[in-house]
Amino acid sequence: MSEVKLSATPRNDFGKGAARRLRRDHQVPAVLYGHGTDPVHVALPGHATMLALKGNANALLTIDIEGQSQLALPKDVQRHPLKGTIEHVDLLIVRQGEKVTVDVPLHFAGDPAPGGLAQVELTSLSLEVEATAIPDGVEFSIEGLEVGAQVTAGSIALPKGASLAGDADAIALVVSDVNRSVTEEAPAEEAEATEA
Repeated sequence: MSEVKLSATPRNDFGKGAARRLRRDHQVPAVLYGHGTDPVHVALPGHATMLALKGNANALLTIDIEGQSQLALPKDVQRHPLKGTIEHVDLLIVRQGEKVTVDVPLHFAGDPAPGGLAQVELTSLSLEVEATAIPDGVEFSIEGLEVGAQVTAGSIALPKGASLAGDADAIALVVSDVNRSVTEEAPAEEAEATEA
């Protein structure tokens, strides 16, 4: 995962009015915290911040504040409920080589054996990884898996340097019988129809 550089300016005005003024100027209020330091309130460039966080909840950011660089991960991104624009960002300070716990997307590739229906139970995995080596996602092949097969979180191969932070026994995917799923749904639908 590549680092994204953002230039930030310190801010001393707080409250809703100050935040509104920043947003009007196409900036995003943010706070940097972590490692026992006092929180640092900054303003980030709105468009660049939106691009940096678009589709990537674990973006590694290099925040430049008056010539001082700080590595950070977004911990909480507040968005406008209707417009989807970024209203505020909480940034966690991280250091080179430090391990962090993050949720990364889980993708399944391929198709189960004929007659099998893949039922996805987990769409992400909680991993402990180096802050500078967060994977974009984890992919697992279900090609040819037979009916009744179960994939647990612990059975999924992880990228080098990553370890599972969640429950290894959690079911990530189950391959069920296509015919059984259809016949189980049909009586339920018929029962609903007769009640109506």
